[in-house]
Amino acid sequence: MTAVLDGLAEQDGWRVENAAARVHYDGGGERYSIEYYEPSDCVVYWKVSPDGDIAVPVGRDTVPTPLRERIRQDLAAADIDPEVERRSL
Repeated sequence: MTAVLDGLAEQDGWRVENAAARVHYDGGGERYSIEYYEPSDCVVYWKVSPDGDIAVPVGRDTVPTPLRERIRQDLAAADIDPEVERRSL
């Protein structure tokens, strides 16, 4: 694990797997999985089906603003530039 991923692992709910970190979010009847990929320095949002069996990538503009703000805060707390959250793939 790298120092960057160590920093995310210290944030509430984040888990590290190989070169990525992931956090899950349930709110307002919606479920998301958010992943930060260190090699490409980017964030990907996945919307998860109610039963948790299927996850599909979704555009940032479909993700609730409070969730995006929380992700930027977690990135900043881990010494990752929070602007990577806005980076297009």
